[in-house]
Amino acid sequence: MKHSKKVLPPYRNGVGVILLNKENQVFIARRILPAKKSWQMPQGGIDDGETPEIAAFRELKEEIGTNNAQVLAESEVWHSYDFPPYLMGKLWNGNYRGQRQKWFLMRFLGKDTEINVATEHPEFCDWKWISIKELPALAISFKRKTYQALIDEFRLLAVSAKDE
Repeated sequence: MKHSKKVLPPYRNGVGVILLNKENQVFIARRILPAKKSWQMPQGGIDDGETPEIAAFRELKEEIGTNNAQVLAESEVWHSYDFPPYLMGKLWNGNYRGQRQKWFLMRFLGKDTEINVATEHPEFCDWKWISIKELPALAISFKRKTYQALIDEFRLLAVSAKDE
């Protein structure tokens, strides 16, 4: 009798944005679901025909009401994470096991008053600027390794004078 390995679904291709203000603080927002304890950076899927960079600007506009930003750098690699067992099969009809993302470090060019998380399809209920060092501790557990890898990759570009 042959034992078959369970084939995991693929990763969903997406993008993420490390958005910095002029003080080199990182934008994070508190998710409405699954629990209001979860903070994350803007991120989302890549639509058919989009480049990762175009998707990143679209996601900013959809999630925080503005895409008034400029790209400073793009991640060298695609970063991925798996959903924990309690979410596997629940998100996106179980079609994906996690996300594979291209990340962009961007500088926010506008004023805080341009940011509005009460968008047409809101994902967030609150937002704030934080030191990049605080990022992993505030992230939901299954994204912490990814966020730490992003900090390591973009550290020299994102470190603020007060963090040095």
